Amino acid sequence: MERMTRQRGAVIDALREAGRPLSPAEILAAAQHQVPSLGLATVYRNIRALVEGEQVHAVELPGQPDRYELSEVPGAATHRHYFQCLSCDRVFPLEGCPGHLEEITPPGFEVEHHELTLLGRCPDCASKPGKRRKAAARDH
Repeated sequence: MERMTRQRGAVIDALREAGRPLSPAEILAAAQHQVPSLGLATVYRNIRALVEGEQVHAVELPGQPDRYELSEVPGAATHRHYFQCLSCDRVFPLEGCPGHLEEITPPGFEVEHHELTLLGRCPDCASKPGKRRKAAARDH
């Protein structure tokens, strides 16, 4: 196990305080409050070490760069679902799982794994009048 540096502590604190998956740039911005000289390359090195040590895991969303969050139980399989805001691009964990996917699965098919990402506007963006999806032009 690698030693805990100020930089690594700042990365962990940024993830803990956010309580949601963060991109490396978001981690950098938050961690710089603790370590102003922190750079993006150092954030990436620390993320890699924390992922290898199973303290952090990657959150993969279709068509998006990975985001990272603290592992609740290092070494345990993580099954979570997420909400992605299409206005600010932040990602939030959802509680629970809808389950019962066999009810919507075609006859004869067997579900082995599933991922669920809800897309929309977070409370901050939904409360801003006129602010709409930045992807709206692509969808129409």
